[in-house]
Order: sequence, then structure tokens, then C-alpha cells
Amino acid sequence: QVQLVESGGGLVQPGGSLRLSCAVSGIPFSEYAMKWFRQAPGKTREFVAIIGEDGNTDYTDSVKGRFTISRDNAKNTVYLQMNSLKSEDTAVYYCNTYASWRDNWGRGTQVTVSS
Repeated sequence: QVQLVESGGGLVQPGGSLRLSCAVSGIPFSEYAMKWFRQAPGKTREFVAIIGEDGNTDYTDSVKGRFTISRDNAKNTVYLQMNSLKSEDTAVYYCNTYASWRDNWGRGTQVTVSS
């Protein structure tokens, strides 16, 4: 059974930073691409970032240059370092991987950017 558990969210002022973590179990972690998504109030869930098994990364345009996705295969954990946060980054952030022929999601972690 694939399990993803996000942590690290919270309240931060505009311009601040947070690092999200997602601990993964139930799959050979190093063999799977990992993604971060987010869902703001009243909006659909949107893609944020991806890191492949080979470490290649990609981002949605609105976070390029501010967010960095990384992974630690020894710890079965994927991270999202978020810098220069803006109010529009406020959302629930979800970890995702496609495994066992389905999308697998964590329960999410709330990020609120507000002064």
C-alpha cells in the first residue's frame, strides 16, 4: 500500500520561506517520479513541481526561480523548498506519485502566506 505523508506547512509572511516534506512508503521510492500539487480555496488542484527518478526537475511557471523540488532516496522523502512566498501561494500542498496503476495522494499540508 502506497502511503504519502506531507509535513512542514504553516503560516508565513510574504517574502518568507518554508520547506515541505513528503515521506513515502510502500514503493521502491528511488524508481518513481514524485510531484507536488496545490489547491487554493475555490480553485482546482494544480501541478507545482516534478522530480524524476533521474533527478530531473520541472516547475509550473508561477513558481520557477522561487521553489525547488528535491529528493533523498535514502530517506524515501521528497522536499519542496519554497522561497519568496506570495499570498497567491496560499493553498493546501499535496504530494503525488503514480504507482500501482493509479495516482496516489497524501492528505496535504496547509500553507498560508499572510501578513
